[in-house]
Amino acid sequence: MSKVIMRLNELSCPSCMVKIEAAMTTTKGVANAKVLFNASKVKAEFDENVVSADELISKVEKLGYPVLSSKVTVV
Repeated sequence: MSKVIMRLNELSCPSCMVKIEAAMTTTKGVANAKVLFNASKVKAEFDENVVSADELISKVEKLGYPVLSSKVTVV
């Protein structure tokens, strides 16, 4: 398993958090995902054999939330 932490531009409302979490948790290969609203961060654990960090970042950006930076670690 790997973990990605994405720093986003400021989230404007709690429904943004729900939208991102729903998209991430329904993605095949994602074990869990959490959006930290006040910190404007997304944390996700995923299986690199199924989905890549770049694909997850792209998914968040396609929802309309630019990823300012990201960090991937193997857990």
